[in-house]
Amino acid sequence: MGRATGHRAEVLRSIDQLPPGSWERLAPAGDPMWSRGVFRALERSRVGPSGYAYLTVRRGAETVAVLPLCLFRDLRLDRIVGPRERRLLAPLRRHAPRLLRVPMLFCGHLLGQGHVLAAEPLDGPAGELLVSAVLDFARRERLGTVVLKDFAGPDLAPLRAPLTAAGFFLVPSLPDTELALPADSFEQYLAALPAKPRRNARAKIRRFAARPGLRIEVLADFAHLLPAVLALYGQVMDRADQTLDVLDHAFLAAVAEDPLSRLVACFEGERLVGFLLCLFTPGALFTAGDGEAAVAGAGDGVVAAAAAGATGARIGLDYRLAHDAALYHNLHYAAVRLAMAEGCRHIRFAQTAYLPKVELGCALVEQWHAMTHVRPLPRALLRRLLPPALTAARDRALGPHGPLGPHGGARPAPPHPRAEARTEERPPHAAR
Repeated sequence: MGRATGHRAEVLRSIDQLPPGSWERLAPAGDPMWSRGVFRALERSRVGPSGYAYLTVRRGAETVAVLPLCLFRDLRLDRIVGPRERRLLAPLRRHAPRLLRVPMLFCGHLLGQGHVLAAEPLDGPAGELLVSAVLDFARRERLGTVVLKDFAGPDLAPLRAPLTAAGFFLVPSLPDTELALPADSFEQYLAALPAKPRRNARAKIRRFAARPGLRIEVLADFAHLLPAVLALYGQVMDRADQTLDVLDHAFLAAVAEDPLSRLVACFEGERLVGFLLCLFTPGALFTAGDGEAAVAGAGDGVVAAAAAGATGARIGLDYRLAHDAALYHNLHYAAVRLAMAEGCRHIRFAQTAYLPKVELGCALVEQWHAMTHVRPLPRALLRRLLPPALTAARDRALGPHGPLGPHGGARPAPPHPRAEARTEERPPHAAR
């Protein structure tokens, strides 16, 4: 591909085609979703995209940047919009379903926050090369719409100029959720919550404890539970507003092989009734010799170590008892205990259910999509139609915790090119 000041761009079709050690050197150290194992699991599965690729920027023999690419050749628009937009699209789905299927290229991470993997921000010529190479690849693959998905402001800022010059426009996306963890104890975490969330948390913990036969365990070996995991995950996805990705057995089996994955599992007797799949960064030391550890208290059966971060990646619930037993919250409390016991300084959760996550104490991390189309007319239509539609859907998802507020207001400012050092987190708010 093209060259710029000694840089060249190349597209690889598998993460294992990258030079040894380059991914680990460039990937964000505190985010387990960016492990090589997660991307290998995506390649082995059929969770949504029709294929994957990795755009690399090299300087001589050195890989200086990597941008993962997800190829959707036949994406159903009615699966990635909110319920209101889906109702508006219902006539098309009935009478002209092909019009709802579009080819799209997503750049970044299908399952998490977007990044261009690089040891340092790309300079102007290297950024221009990367953006140009993305669009060249989209044209060759006949993927008209191109999206840099869910990038935080500091990650997007170095690319702002070449993206704008290439016709990209920015749209605020759903924020990420991140919980900063205290160093001492779970009780300290609870004590730091605002008064109402703290009372609610203690009440939910008591409600769970009062249910006979329920227990939560942390499992390192959970491959035998995958059929039950998929069934509970299916209950959650049946209620989901958007389904860009749906995890399958192949993905979960691959993740289950990762020594840094844990299943926070809730049982009623011997039956699995809820889970939270958790991933950890390298450095965690798990010592439960039989592959499981109860989490009645922080550190029970687990030795603290130096893992920088954790992610509660996906959840599954038996809705027959989820509300009465406060399963959602108690699975998250167990994940918080586990992350603290492993020495993590933060844990991230998915871009859903913002009200309970804010009640848990999570901060909202502002994120953006950068979007375009390879042809001028569709690009103009997207620029006109998508920002208000996606902003409205985002406001509905966030409710009172959105930066636009529950009744609209000023749009958040796009990331400035000099915003690399500025955090994009918003402080946690007390839940109503």
